[in-house]
Amino acid sequence: MLTRRIIPCLDVTGGRVVKGQSFLNLRDAGDPVSLAQFYYEQGADELAFLDITATVESRKTMASIISELSGKVFMPLTVGGGIRTIEDMRQMLLSGADKVAINTAAVARPELISEGAVKFGSQCIVVAIDAKRIGAGKWIVRTHSASQESGLDAVEWAKKAAAIGAGELLVTSIDSDGQKGGYDNELNRAISEAVSVPLIASGGAGTLDHLYDALTVGKADAVLAASIFHYGSYTIEQAKDYLCRKGIAVRQ
Repeated sequence: MLTRRIIPCLDVTGGRVVKGQSFLNLRDAGDPVSLAQFYYEQGADELAFLDITATVESRKTMASIISELSGKVFMPLTVGGGIRTIEDMRQMLLSGADKVAINTAAVARPELISEGAVKFGSQCIVVAIDAKRIGAGKWIVRTHSASQESGLDAVEWAKKAAAIGAGELLVTSIDSDGQKGGYDNELNRAISEAVSVPLIASGGAGTLDHLYDALTVGKADAVLAASIFHYGSYTIEQAKDYLCRKGIAVRQ
């Protein structure tokens, strides 16, 4: 049985981890390297490092932080934010990332997905999808840290991204992000059932029940969370123990 993954997320701007609600009202959550070490010691399966203002500020992801972080923690690391070219991907992978996440650049030029898959392997290419609900069973993709609407249907874009080389999808509900009311499992399930690649559910974790629901109702392969771990509501160990008791296979 495949184990499900618990992935703490470091949303970073100005060299600090932050957390907001629906991509707004950001507040400080700590130093990225210290938090990464903390989650590594707790037994996190992977770590996501997302430089959330790199794209809107037209700059590259902070490679120096990635190099420092990857030298101190030894778990798979996904890095995103400001990655626009194959050379950007190469720099992040050489700095210590195991996977690169692309969003805005992939929407602008979908060929970047297939080019990255050919150059580095699909397992290295994560397509991040920030989705905003626009009606019953309908979500639209937003880019530039959710500040711009793309016009793309989220489920159709997920299908295309997976078909042309994405090895994994990181799906964030803009409506649920930071609200602690649970993931948008209708969105997660719709995408999971439409693609054959793993889906990471993101946006909305407030309780351990929410993690369980995302993995069962939402059919996610992994759950990404920030607030519940950053501010001490739960530990990684508590999350894994809970899921294990509920019959979910996790790496202990």
